[in-house]
Amino acid sequence: MATIISRLQAVRSRIQSAVLAAGRGQETVQLLAVSKTFPPEAIREAYAGGQTDFGENYVQEALAKMRALADLPLVWHFIGPIQTNKTRAIAENFTWVHSVDREKAAERLAHARPPGSGRLQVCVQVNVSGERSKSGVSPDRAPALARLVAGLPNLRLRGLMAIPEPTPDSVLQRSRFAELRRLRDEMNAEGLALDTLSMGMSGDLEAAIAEGATMVRVGTAIFGERARR
Repeated sequence: MATIISRLQAVRSRIQSAVLAAGRGQETVQLLAVSKTFPPEAIREAYAGGQTDFGENYVQEALAKMRALADLPLVWHFIGPIQTNKTRAIAENFTWVHSVDREKAAERLAHARPPGSGRLQVCVQVNVSGERSKSGVSPDRAPALARLVAGLPNLRLRGLMAIPEPTPDSVLQRSRFAELRRLRDEMNAEGLALDTLSMGMSGDLEAAIAEGATMVRVGTAIFGERARR
């Protein structure tokens, strides 16, 4: 029976193969283990396998895990939709936020970041597939939001994040990731300094890496299938 550590090793092998196929250096892609809905014991096992960065979608669940795992030097990433009443808790407890998609959320995060905590690392979430049910700013509005984030105190704009629609169409799959990369390149040409493309998950990380992902968010392939909430 596969363990979390063995599945983690398998994911790392997939990343290594994809990086080599894309002609990129191994150090250019970081693995973010998405631990939402899984207990602290699962995260502890992944840490024993060398994983330090973990992504969470639900604030209260994440805070409980942080308390339970306070003895470990973990880096916590918030990757879920940002509720206005949760911005303070996010700003106070996470190192990264991947899902900023509106001005108000960015401003509240900047205001709530505690002194001495260092700047909050921020990605702007872009809805590249145009799904109404999905969070994210539209591609045409992303540059303005990125410029706002870059100008706010206590935040450091790092890049862009996307969660394209699941599809078996490999051409469509890659085109969504390519759009995010082009958007990043256009913003950098206009004077921003984005170094992060947070894109790709368990089922499509190879396509994302082929199109320039620097961080892949993998949950199921590491921790197994999630129970429905």
